[in-house]
Amino acid sequence: MVKDVDVLTGSEGVKGTIFFTQEGDGPTTVTESVTGLKEGLHGFHVHALGDTTNGCMSTGPHFNPAGHVHGAPEDEIRHAGDLGNVTAGADGVANINVTDCHIPLAGPHSIIGHDVVVHGDADDLGKGNTLETLESYIFVPPCA
Repeated sequence: MVKDVDVLTGSEGVKGTIFFTQEGDGPTTVTESVTGLKEGLHGFHVHALGDTTNGCMSTGPHFNPAGHVHGAPEDEIRHAGDLGNVTAGADGVANINVTDCHIPLAGPHSIIGHDVVVHGDADDLGKGNTLETLESYIFVPPCA
């Protein structure tokens, strides 16, 4: 079993500790609660870089080793780091429980050393009917 932990800190009191576990070559499970969010949907992604010197702006695009377009977790073709949206309740808490086979903790496409970002608003999951939403992370809402 391989494990990883990412401590999340953001603007206006957003925080959480996200746990990753993977057994053998199986999918990776992501669990935790993020607090301090506004009520509603928030984009949830693994980004390409582990650099937080300028907040989430320095984390780079979504983790995308295969060079795919942006999409939803259930899409066959998507960025590996596209983990969809998490939902925060009226209390500002989003409970995360994701299992995904595109974010391994070992091997050439390991996400260890990459940052996890919870965005301030919902992700359109590549369904925004524009070329830009499919090509670029720039059109994903800002960080929370």
